[in-house]
Parts: sequence; C-alpha cells; structure tokens
Amino acid sequence: MLSEALTAAAAGGGMAVVQSAGADGWAWFRVRCARLVGRGDADAEREAIERLDRTAAVLATVDEGERERLRAVHAVLWQGEFASLLEALADDERERLVEQLVQLRREFGAEDGPARGAVGGNTFHGPTAVQTGDHNRQENHFGSGG
Repeated sequence: MLSEALTAAAAGGGMAVVQSAGADGWAWFRVRCARLVGRGDADAEREAIERLDRTAAVLATVDEGERERLRAVHAVLWQGEFASLLEALADDERERLVEQLVQLRREFGAEDGPARGAVGGNTFHGPTAVQTGDHNRQENHFGSGG
C-alpha cells in the first residue's frame, strides 16, 4: 500500500492527464507522460501514448452533462496507472518518479496555479490576435491588404 504522499503524487498525475487532454500543451504532455510510464521501454511508451490518446478522444467527444463524470473516471484510471508503477519501483526510482509526477502536475495540471495557455480578463478594441502555447508561429495581417 502506498503512503499518503505517493498516493497524492499518483492522484496529481491522474488529474494532470485529464486537465491536459485537449489543451494546447497536450502533444508535449502526452510524450512526457508516456516516457514516465514507459520507463525507457519503447513498446510501453507507445502503449501509453495510445491510452493517453484514447483518454483525450473520450473527453473531447463527450457531451457537457457527462464531461465531469468522465474526467473523474479517467483521472482515477490514470491515478491507478501511476500508483501501480510507483509500487513496482525501487525506492530511488520511486522518488524520481514522484518528482516527475509533481513536475507534470505543476506544469500541466495545476488548477490553482497560473493558467498556462489561458487568456482572460482582457478587453480588445479593434483588430486583435492572441496566441498561446510554446514554439508556435503566427502571422497576422490587418487592414485592407493593399
């Protein structure tokens, strides 16, 4: 049985998955998460990517009334994935994985932290372009084009 701290780390990882699914940083999140789950095994990483993509697909297609329930279900499923992994690791590897899960949660899943990729509380008058995310390219042309 996992300690409270390890259970919290696993739960945080599960929440990070459902909070990141479909967000701007999803592509990068899923790669990092799959690396954590795969632990250097390419087949396990590929399988994790497939499961992460299934989670994202389910959450993207569900209607509003079911969204929160399914987010909770998938958060628990991923919590179980992380908890099983934590239980199987030696102490030093377990500590590293906890640090990585906390980092994922901090970067991608913290609801109470800064809203990454979010734009809010702004008032725009006239032509406006807003872009969020990392390593993006955007070209904007305002006016008559002449």
